Formats: sequence, structure tokens, C-alpha cells
Amino acid sequence: MSDAPLFDFDTPVLRRGSHCHKWDDSDDPGMLPMWVADMDFRTAPAVVEALQRRAEHGVFGYTRVPERYFEAIIGWYDRRHGMPLKRDWLLYTTGVVPALSAIIQALAQPGDGVIVQTPAYNCFFSSIRNSGCRQVDNPLRQDADGYYQIDFEDLTVKAADPKNRFLLLCNPHNPVGRVWRREELEQLGQICQQHGVIVIADEIHSDLIRPGFRHTPFAAVNEACRRGSITCSAPSKTFNLAGLQTANIIVADPEWRRRIDRQININETCELNPFGVEALIAAYTEGEAWLEALRAYLAGNYAIVEAALHNLLPQLRITPLEATYLAWIDCTALEMPSQEIAQRLRDRHHLWLSEGILYGDAGEGFIRLNFACSRDRLQEGIHRLRAAFTPGGALSRI
Repeated sequence: MSDAPLFDFDTPVLRRGSHCHKWDDSDDPGMLPMWVADMDFRTAPAVVEALQRRAEHGVFGYTRVPERYFEAIIGWYDRRHGMPLKRDWLLYTTGVVPALSAIIQALAQPGDGVIVQTPAYNCFFSSIRNSGCRQVDNPLRQDADGYYQIDFEDLTVKAADPKNRFLLLCNPHNPVGRVWRREELEQLGQICQQHGVIVIADEIHSDLIRPGFRHTPFAAVNEACRRGSITCSAPSKTFNLAGLQTANIIVADPEWRRRIDRQININETCELNPFGVEALIAAYTEGEAWLEALRAYLAGNYAIVEAALHNLLPQLRITPLEATYLAWIDCTALEMPSQEIAQRLRDRHHLWLSEGILYGDAGEGFIRLNFACSRDRLQEGIHRLRAAFTPGGALSRI
């Protein structure tokens, strides 16, 4: 019997020249991009096969979403998260960011405050701003070990302001990599319920949990959390399907659902393409073995990054990671703006990381590194990062 792994994550995939946002946004042929949250792996074979079958049909007209699409989502949530869903709760749209915008536009009034736990996914900021609302920061607290926690005292103050009507919850959190515990979500829910704050949960990273941790959907915490929240999810991060533009909204409240559905139509983001539909069905019904192999591989990659920073780059500190494939690295010891750190790495070492300031003022002094790539490519990225700190390197003080 062969000892070869069932799924291959070690063979690099050539993406440059494929109209790839991650690789083709730079004109530098030597650039190594480890920035945007996009994996360098081929998706699950079951998804590829489903798309090939659909392509062979040869007709790609207007597409209706079949019942098996919704059945796949319901089955996935039941098996993976122990969360029962009703078919009526589900809406679909072209992405989680369009979903967030549609929700805010449907339910908010101009000038309403939307609480965000910074540092936070940067598209939260544009969704709030473009919807005519105000961003209200509830910065996360960091302990001496770099571990992030919710500042519930500050959240209580912000939620008590009647002008602040929403909270955008990143669960699990991007970029800090926290998997919020049930008790934390319960406390957050109690505060929001007490003050009538609607929780909008972005749970796109919910399947990319490190071994030893478990994702708790906010709406599954208790009945009050289910009634007072709206959840956005997609297979795009889990199976690397962002280009197929498929996402879902889970909303139990019928009036909210009616208004959000209407807003999705107003925004003209109410049609899915046939490939996105088939990809989701295949991923959620046949992709679990691949996902488990992916999670194991990512855990190994994180261990490599963690060890490299600890042993080779002690001036940098990696934030304890519980989910995602995004390492959040504390560079504050350099006493240099994150934008300058990232620029120096790009210009001198051809390494593209995300500057922390993108995620709000609370991200200043940090960089984000995407380690969802082959081991060889990851080692090359670490080599380039380390070179920046050697004498003569872009971040060397010698």
C-alpha cells in the first residue's frame, strides 16, 4: 500500500499569469505574495470534478438555485457545527462583503453606529462607510503573552449608546486568529441584547479552526443570540473559491430577512453563477476529507512559522493562533510604522505581507502573513523575512 498522502498540498501551483489578484497585482516577477487571504492550493478534487461536469454541459445561462444547494448548507452546519438550520432562514448573494453591506443598508439608518472590534477585517470599514453609517471601535485587549480578548467594559459603554445599533462580529477573528469561546459569545450576546444591538456575525473562517479548538456559531449560543443576530458564511475561504462569488446569509427573523432579501435585489447581487452553485454543493457534500487534510497541513505550517519566529527572529512576536491561516505578527519592537515595514519587505526582499494599519489603528506595528502555501514556498518566505534582519537587510539596525 502506498504511503503517499491522499491530497497533495506540497506541489506548488503556478498562479502567476492566471489573472490572480494575489500573484498578478505586482509587476515584480520575483515577488512572493503572502498577503491577501487566498490559499495557494488547488481546491478539493470533488469540487474540481463537479465544475468539470458542469463545464462539459456547455450552456451557462441564467441559473436558478436548486434545493440541494440549501440541503448541502443545512447538512454542513449540522455535521460540522451542530447547528440546526431551517431552509427559510437562508438567503444567498455574491460574497460575504456584499452580504454585510446589504444587511447594514437594509436595517440601518444613516448615521447609525456600527461597533467593530479592532484590529478588524478592513472591508468592515468600507461596508460601514459606504452604507452611510459610523464606525465605532471597541478595541480588543492584548495580554502580556499577546493573547487577544474582548474588552467587555468598553463594549458595554459603546452598546449603551442608543445611536450604536449594530455590532460586526468576526467569528473566528481576522486578523488576530481568535476562536471566541462560548462563554465570551454569551457575554457579548447579553450586552447586545440588553441594549438592543443587532449582531452581524462574519463567520467565513469558521471551518479553518486549529486542532484543539472548536468554533461556536454565534447564533447557536442560545435562543436570544439566534433571534438577535444575522450570520454571513461562505465556502470561499475553506475551499479557496472566492472567485466563484457565492455566499449565504442566515437570518431567523422574518422581517429582517424580507428587508435584507429586498436589499440584495436592489444591489443587484441576487444571482449566483452555475459554477458557484455546483462548487458549494460538492464542497459541502464531498469535501470533508480534503478539509481535514488541509487543516492538518495548515497546523504544520503554523508550527513552522511559530518556531522560525521564536528561534530565528525573537524581535518579532507571533500572536497565539486558534483559527485561520493568517499569522498576526507583532513588530512593535522595531518602532516603525507597519506600512514602512511592509514596503521595505516588498522593495528589498520581494516579500509581500499585509501591513497591520489596514485593520485599523489597533493594528499599527503589526504585519499579517498568509501561510496557506506549500512548505517549500513557506520556507522561502521565512528565509526572505529573516534576511531582512541580517546585517544590511531592510529591517536591520546594523
